[in-house]
Amino acid sequence: MLRAGSRSDATSSGETPDGLRGVVDALRRIVRALRLSAREAERGAGISGAQLYVLQALSQESAASLNELAERTLTDQSSVSVVVKRLVARNLVTRRPSRIDARRVELALTASGRKLLAKCPEPTQIKLVSALRRLSARELQELTVGLGGLVREMGLETKTAGMFFDDESPSGAVRAPRRAPR
Repeated sequence: MLRAGSRSDATSSGETPDGLRGVVDALRRIVRALRLSAREAERGAGISGAQLYVLQALSQESAASLNELAERTLTDQSSVSVVVKRLVARNLVTRRPSRIDARRVELALTASGRKLLAKCPEPTQIKLVSALRRLSARELQELTVGLGGLVREMGLETKTAGMFFDDESPSGAVRAPRRAPR
């Protein structure tokens, strides 16, 4: 098993192991598409990619709770809560106590949220999740194991997964992308 900084026999001889380039290229394509989609949301609508993804999830149906929305967006409750708080502050989403259970909070798009969403293209995150759902059970299991191994080998298993490209300041304003030093 390779560890960070170690090299396989194939790479030490200057050759690329079979499949390595294909995996890296596939990851590059996916990350690039996600990054460009997030930038487009920032430029076109002034919201983060994560906010656009949550708006899209709420456009299908209001959420009976933050936990339900977290399940729909395939993330944890704390991550989606931060994004929802920013959307509420911008009057794009409403939060109101549930009529059925006052301990729960119902989430819905406002008219402003629907109007903004109508101007935005479908987020790449939606395409990613749809594509994953179309994989066979075996393909999905193999991908889960493979990516889990990659995360472990990179030492990232203890890092919070959060939402894609939720790169905002605490005030809710989208931060400018970092520029490479000259």
